[in-house]
Amino acid sequence: MKNVMNNLKKVFLMVAIMSTVMGYANEKSFTITENDAKKTVLTLADVKVGNLFKIKDENGMVLYKETIQRKGTYSKGFDLTSLPDGSYFFELEKDMEISTIPFEVKANEVSFNKELAKTFFKPSTHTRGNMVFINQLSLNEMPLEIEVYYDGGVFTESYQLIHNETIANTKNIERVYELGDFEEGKYKIVFKSEGREFVKFI
Repeated sequence: MKNVMNNLKKVFLMVAIMSTVMGYANEKSFTITENDAKKTVLTLADVKVGNLFKIKDENGMVLYKETIQRKGTYSKGFDLTSLPDGSYFFELEKDMEISTIPFEVKANEVSFNKELAKTFFKPSTHTRGNMVFINQLSLNEMPLEIEVYYDGGVFTESYQLIHNETIANTKNIERVYELGDFEEGKYKIVFKSEGREFVKFI
């Protein structure tokens, strides 16, 4: 028990904040057309095997889900006119980013506002020795909450919260944590941003 508490006390946080504005080319990665059958044809560029495509309603309920099976360009027609009136969005989840394209259905008519399409970049984590490096690109400078947990073993409750912070108002988020007496598999980091949650075990 004493060793566990010593490990918790040895967790030392080093903060590196970098507020440099990064240029980002918002290349057009999708097109939306209508075919002869009056279906909405969505074409997505630069997809990879294993990417996850979904159609969701405004409450986040998944109405359609498909795992991309081929690298390159994804194109498919959808009959969206039969959906109840409301707000919906296409979502494409890649390894390090999630893109959303919203649309509205009203009286069997479908409308898109392509200007509202956006990309959410996932936090990235890598380790070097007992150092943990965290990065995230947040073009809209949205808050990122970070929670660091330590697995204290059989003598304490599993995964005790040992550090948490929220970073906002910066496009480029960078954090470096030095974990005392680092043991692989003993730490869990939870990221929360824009209603999404990601968990990384290290």
